[in-house]
Amino acid sequence: MKGKVFLNNDVNTQARARINELFDTLDSVYVAFSGGKDSGVLLHLVIEEARKRQCLPIHVLYVDMEAQYQHTHDFIKTFAESRDVVMHWVCLPLSLRNASSQYQPKWVCWDPEREDVWVRALPVIDNPQCHIVTALDFFPFYYYAMEFEEFVKEYGLWLAEQTQQTMAALVGIRSDESLNRYRTIKNRNKGKLAHFQWTTKVTQSLYLAYPIYDWKVEDVWAAYGKFGWSYNHVYDLMHKAGVSLHQQRLCQPYGDDQKKGLWLYHILEPQTWERLVVRVEGCNFGARYSKKQGHILGYYNFKLPAGYSYKAYSKFLLDSMPPHLSAHYRSRIFQFLIWWKNNGKRFGVSMIPDSADRKLESKKKVPSWRRICKTLIKNDYWCRGLSFSQTKKLTNHYIAVYQEYLKGR
Repeated sequence: MKGKVFLNNDVNTQARARINELFDTLDSVYVAFSGGKDSGVLLHLVIEEARKRQCLPIHVLYVDMEAQYQHTHDFIKTFAESRDVVMHWVCLPLSLRNASSQYQPKWVCWDPEREDVWVRALPVIDNPQCHIVTALDFFPFYYYAMEFEEFVKEYGLWLAEQTQQTMAALVGIRSDESLNRYRTIKNRNKGKLAHFQWTTKVTQSLYLAYPIYDWKVEDVWAAYGKFGWSYNHVYDLMHKAGVSLHQQRLCQPYGDDQKKGLWLYHILEPQTWERLVVRVEGCNFGARYSKKQGHILGYYNFKLPAGYSYKAYSKFLLDSMPPHLSAHYRSRIFQFLIWWKNNGKRFGVSMIPDSADRKLESKKKVPSWRRICKTLIKNDYWCRGLSFSQTKKLTNHYIAVYQEYLKGR
């Protein structure tokens, strides 16, 4: 596999050249904006190019997930009130992962049945170019409790069809943040715009584009400083709280990985934290224990209670869960055990041990009841620790679980 190819240029120049290529090649672009540092840099770059070409305003999509920092809301608002952008500020009920609770494994932002405990009120923007979308029938593709990822994809298809233009959805991802993001760029089998490896073809008229894919976090903050751009000041608070540049994240805070940052909310924005605790179950538990990497949430090392094997403790955990969740995990564990029973000899595995070599376990090359136990403790609903992934069937099951949860309140 060919490694990285370094050019005799800087990432700022390259990003501007890529954006320039998109404007030259396609009819229009829009920016998928989150209010974070990366999408903020991208939006500033696009606005500057559009200003040079005298083709402002730029179309922007912002999906508001309700449970966000107030600083993020304020940063979004600076763009929403600007004449440089036309924005769809989406405040619709969307399904979001809640890895902090077994009783509410899914929560729905802007749920009309929970309006009395919303983290904040719907935004009010004094700008006719900013459309606050709250009507459930505004988008023909939308349905109640739609998944965030599905909504973003369908939005792009809808906008391209509405405008009858070729367009690119600009996304501020950087390949050094995760292996999945690197693969998104590196994939040689994907369709793309012309020869641009930093794009992904969705349809004949819609492309995804990642102009800042090769930036590092230091490049992002250097750009803010050099060009004097506005930014989300919650990062200043994160810095003061001792969070390193590479650990500073902005996203809905209850996901499997994101919950590690829950503890920051009550430090950075106590008033927001007070409303979060009321809004989403397990919030306080997740914040209290996710920072302490140990046996409580299953990260890295954890100790078994006295007298238990990993197999026995796994069965204890399954028996202590709500019935619907226990049934879900039992089904996945059964598939995991059967697969290894049928295929284990190819890998030198004749039985499922209570524990195995930790490095091999972490690479998912050997089965063990410790892997199963960690999956249960971490409330890993998708069972990624057992080599499973998210599926449409599981997503629909999630929605059904949430509906049952509401009925029982």
